[in-house]
Amino acid sequence: MTIELGKLERVDPRLVWQHEAHDFTPWLLENADGLSEALGIDLELEAAEHAVGGYSLDLIGRDITNDAVLIVENQLETTDHSHLGQVLTYAAGTTASTIVWLATAFREEHRQALDWLNENTGEDVHFFGIELQIVKIDGSVPAPLLNVVVQPNDWQKQVRAATQAGAIAGKRALYVEFWGQLLERVRADHPDWTRSRRAGPENWIEMKSPLRGCLISSSFAQNDRLRHELYIDTGDAERNDEIFGHFQEHQEEFKAAYGKALSWEDLPNRRACRIAAYKDACSIADETRYGEFIDWFLDARARLRRALATVGPLD
Repeated sequence: MTIELGKLERVDPRLVWQHEAHDFTPWLLENADGLSEALGIDLELEAAEHAVGGYSLDLIGRDITNDAVLIVENQLETTDHSHLGQVLTYAAGTTASTIVWLATAFREEHRQALDWLNENTGEDVHFFGIELQIVKIDGSVPAPLLNVVVQPNDWQKQVRAATQAGAIAGKRALYVEFWGQLLERVRADHPDWTRSRRAGPENWIEMKSPLRGCLISSSFAQNDRLRHELYIDTGDAERNDEIFGHFQEHQEEFKAAYGKALSWEDLPNRRACRIAAYKDACSIADETRYGEFIDWFLDARARLRRALATVGPLD
């Protein structure tokens, strides 16, 4: 049997995007899904050419999976020392914890620099190096490939942090196990819900929602309760109230689509608001019930997505 295969050819990225700031950065801002897939996290890119002192950072946004500020520095060329300095300056100026350096090729010394930073920073800091390639198959439309060449060793950092944490190490390990099982179910049953591949040691996990500035969060809350929520935090308290008010105005429609009781919490002592569901008497220590807990979280998320789609976003 003869197998016909196409011929893969590389294309100079400068033939697709002639100008880094004017062409490539706006394209990446509007096409963040590829970056999300490559990094294995849920993210939102919020703005281009973000001012940091007298300089302009290419992209700033949110790492939803790790609940952190995310920054991206682009180069449509091989990495250089100047951009390494910019990456560190922008990270310090934005208090970013997820730092992405994207270039068409990485010099070995710059790979080593990012590896060193990942090894010698805290467990919440993540440096990524990504090589951008453009390819075509038999004259097809050009397609981008984002290859991760440097990434943090999360397992090593988490083990180190858990060891230092002493008494809470046992519970942190349980959270890693539980969220890992939940992510396996999500990837198997609902692969479009998240691109996250990280099961962290926190008592919560966050995923991207259909609404910009809002998160869908699952957590083990106080008093042995499961909580699943739409967490509304755009960074602007007034905007948060507007979004929350929009859903309150359509509360009956929202509740009917959700199909179960909900808690509407404006959180007066915080900037954010939430719409949440709870399940009582659920402890992370009860490993025999993990399947039950996961079923509840997945059902709650499906109901919430249905309610959000039924009511629709604020115009």
